[in-house]
This record gives sequence, structure tokens and C-alpha cells, in this order.
Amino acid sequence: MNDQLKELQEGLEKWRQTRCQMKDRDCRFETVSGMEVKDLYTPLDIENLDYERDLGFPGEYPFTRGVYRNMYRGRLWTMRQFAGFATAKESNKRYKYLLEKGQTGLSVAFDMPTIMGYDSDHPRALGEVGRVGVAIDSLQDMETLFDGIPLDKVSTSMTINAPAAVIWCMYIATGEKQGVRPEQLTGTIQNDILKEYIAQKSWIFPPEPSMRLITDIFAYASRHVPKWNTISISGYHIREAGSTAVQELAFTLADGFAYVEAGIKAGLNVDEFAPRLSFFFNAHIDFFEEIAKYRAARRIWARRMKEKYGARDPRSWLLRFHTQTAGCSLTAQQPENNIVRTAYEALAAVLGGTQSLHTNSMDEVLALPTEKAVQIALRTQQILAYETGVSNVIDPLAGSYYVEALTNKMEEEAEKYFEEIEKRGGVLACIEQNFFQQEIADAAYRYQRALDSKQRILVGVNEFVNPDEKLEIEILKIDPEIEQEQVARLQKLRRERDNIRVQETLEALRRACEGTENVIPYILDCVRAYATEGEIIQVMREVFGEYKEKPTF
Repeated sequence: MNDQLKELQEGLEKWRQTRCQMKDRDCRFETVSGMEVKDLYTPLDIENLDYERDLGFPGEYPFTRGVYRNMYRGRLWTMRQFAGFATAKESNKRYKYLLEKGQTGLSVAFDMPTIMGYDSDHPRALGEVGRVGVAIDSLQDMETLFDGIPLDKVSTSMTINAPAAVIWCMYIATGEKQGVRPEQLTGTIQNDILKEYIAQKSWIFPPEPSMRLITDIFAYASRHVPKWNTISISGYHIREAGSTAVQELAFTLADGFAYVEAGIKAGLNVDEFAPRLSFFFNAHIDFFEEIAKYRAARRIWARRMKEKYGARDPRSWLLRFHTQTAGCSLTAQQPENNIVRTAYEALAAVLGGTQSLHTNSMDEVLALPTEKAVQIALRTQQILAYETGVSNVIDPLAGSYYVEALTNKMEEEAEKYFEEIEKRGGVLACIEQNFFQQEIADAAYRYQRALDSKQRILVGVNEFVNPDEKLEIEILKIDPEIEQEQVARLQKLRRERDNIRVQETLEALRRACEGTENVIPYILDCVRAYATEGEIIQVMREVFGEYKEKPTF
């Protein structure tokens, strides 16, 4: 420690002696994740920080300060609103409405039958068709979903995992129908099955064939759909399940490392697929913790990709990410408060350097959002972009003693998790051991206990409550007849298509699944013949089997 820091240390100790005579509020001073926060941060907290090694300039290794040199001075983040409900026709209207209001990218929400690989007329789909997202059974639905929306001009994100290969092929085929070549398509497929086993639970196949499908997508996209982000490695759902910020950071990046290793094991050069990997993070309510999380994530990823996995292309070192404000922070009580929560969370995402952003609507805790609520959420982003001035300066909080110390702490705690995961045999072994699941459950329990005891205040829920509050907010309701109409269209399609051709393509797919060929061209053939998602997934189920989670108590 140099003389200047010694003097600072002495001054700080004297200051604290005086400050300690003053009474603090009766509460815990910690982040929403339970990380203790000091009363004051000084250069002593970042005395070992090396600017070139740990920060660098924006767009330069290790990218702590941002993945692009000019960040939002060159181009604002993509403004997406996660949308999809009822039928493809209804959702198409919502997409056009959002684009007219100034949204710059589409983000598709699918219903539960689609997410689980079932057609709308499957017994397990009963009562769920179009409820929490749009129903997509075949290429016909995908064509309707994007009717009048030029896929060579709009970037589309699709939140789908276990059946991702099928839905992606439907999108590619829809582009073909519009005259858009695969190499012109831009967007992202979530395609993150590891976080399904860890947190969201929407799996179909066991891990090994699921990872094969993912690496097949990596390989096919690198050759035929080069602008497409082949995976969105998601911490969002890990956080929504109850994890801390550090767990979200560590488990998400550990999944990312596992996908990189799977791609290399499949015979791909790391620089062949890594530049198209992307991430998806939660923007929770603890402002500074979230900013530090994003900055630490970029630095960890860049160092691992360069130093451990030997990536030589600088694009492979970039952690590019989408952010969605925290659904789990929203409350059914006093729902208008959610507008304010979302605005602060969006600001944290932008100050943390996100590449695209979804702002939750105030009513999403109650139902799918209404058009009015969606417009308010989108306007929140636009006010942030065009009125507040936060997009004018790149990484404006860099150099803050607190932000830099917290960034370092996040990285340090994440590294501890990486060591533990490796010691236990890797990500798949940890899933089998229920390690991730138990860590998240314990964190969620601690958070709930803090709310129950009022150690943590949730405005309108455990404090500042309106006893006579009545819910006076319009919510979106899905007409039950939507399901009947969707089923009727599906059955009409099955009658009118070339069923001999459908069976031929499904049998060819079966042989590919049983072998070692890349299955994507075979799925594309099935899709072009108007085989349904359920029919394609059923072939895979029969070959690959279904995953069953080991219970834990």
C-alpha cells in the first residue's frame, strides 16, 4: 500500500469512528441477493484494479466497459417487446401494432403446447392453446404469424428451447416463402436446454440428444444462416426461479462454457460458432448489483474464451446479451407501481451495456399484457433512450468505487461457483445431482423469509399496503373459441397436405436421428412438407426418449 492509500486508510478509520456515533436505520444494508454492502467505498476497495487488465476501453478486451467501441452513440439497443397470444393471426396484428409504435425487433412468446412439442389437438394441449403465447403447429401458422412482416428487415427473437430446431426451421422456411434467403435472416433462437433442466423445466429429451440438436444448429447456422444467433444462454429464467444475482451470473456462464465444450467435442472450431452465441439476463430491482453483474459477465466470458478455449477471433470473446426486466419483481398489488420498477430495471440494463431490451408491462403479473400496458412499457424504453441522456456516454459508472468493487466481487463469487461445478464433474453432473436446483431453492427460501419478517420491504405487499384496494385494471382475456378454431385449422391442414410426402420426410428424419448426420436439413424437409411440430417431435421422442428429473427433497 502506497503512502497516499495509507493516509486514506487512516482518514477513513477516523471518519468511521465519528460516523458510528450516528444511528443507522434499523435494516440490513445488503443487495437484493443478500450481499453485504459497506457504508462507504473508496480507492481502498479497488486498490488492485488494473485499468488495462480489468477494464480496458469499450470494444476492447476484456470488454468490461462494453462490447462495441461506440455503444449507444452509434446505435441504440434493440427495443423488443415479448409478445404472442392466441392464434398466429391475432399475434400478427399485435406485432404490426408494436412496429408501428416504434419497436425495433420482434420477440415471440409461444404457448405451452408449442413449448412442450405438442400439437394443438393433443389431449395434453386441452385448455392451454394460445393462453400464454401464440400457438404454432406448422409452417402454415408461421407464415401467418409473419404475414406482411419482411424477415430481411426485422430481427426476431424466439423463446423456445426443447423444440427450438423445429421452430427455427419453420422460420427459415417462412423466409424462403417470402423470397428471403437464409443468409439474410437475423435474430435469435433461445435454444438453451441446460437452463430448462436447472430452472424452467420445459424439457422434452434427455441431455445428450438435446445437446446434439444444439450443436447441429451451431454447425448448420455457421454455414447457411451466418447472421443468426444460434443460442441465447439464459440467466433470466434462473433468476425468475429464485436465484441470487451471483447464481444467475455463475450458472448462466457455466452453461455457456458447457455449450462451447459441446461444440468443440462435436468437431467444430470454436471460432466457427462462438461469435453467434448470445446471452439473456434478468434486470432485477437492485440497481447497482445488476450493473455490476453485466460488467463482470463480459469480463469473465472474454477471459475464458481467449485463455481457456483458445478462441482467436475477437468476436468469440464478446458477450452480447438481451435483457428483460424482472417479472418476479412485479406485484399484483398496486400494479401501477410496476411501471416504476420496470423503469429503474431498464435503466440498470442500459447502464450495464445491454444490446437489446424488453420492458415488462405493468399487468404481466396478472395476465398477458393489454395493448395499452405494452405501449407504456415500450414508451419507457423510448423515454430512456431519447430523453434522459444516458445513451450519450459509454459506461458512465466506470471508476465508481462501489461499482468497480461490486463488479470485482461478483466475478470473485462466480469463480467460486465455477470451481465447485468443476469439482462436481461439470454442468450435466450438477444437474443430475440437483446441485443448481437446490442452490436456487435455498436462495428463494431466504428471500421469502426476508419478506415475511419485513427485513426486506416490498412496497404495496408487506408495507405501504392499501387495505381497501380494488383491482381496477383491464386485463387481456383469451376467448375459449380460439382453441377450437386453431384445432379446426390444424385438422384441415392434415386433410389437404400431401401426406405421403409428410411420411417420407418423417421417416428420413427418423433415420437421421438414429444415425450421426446433422438433423437440421431433415427437419427442414419435414417443415416444408407441412409436417406439424407434434409429428416431428414425436419421431424424436421415439428415437431419443424423454427426460425425467431425479426428485430431491
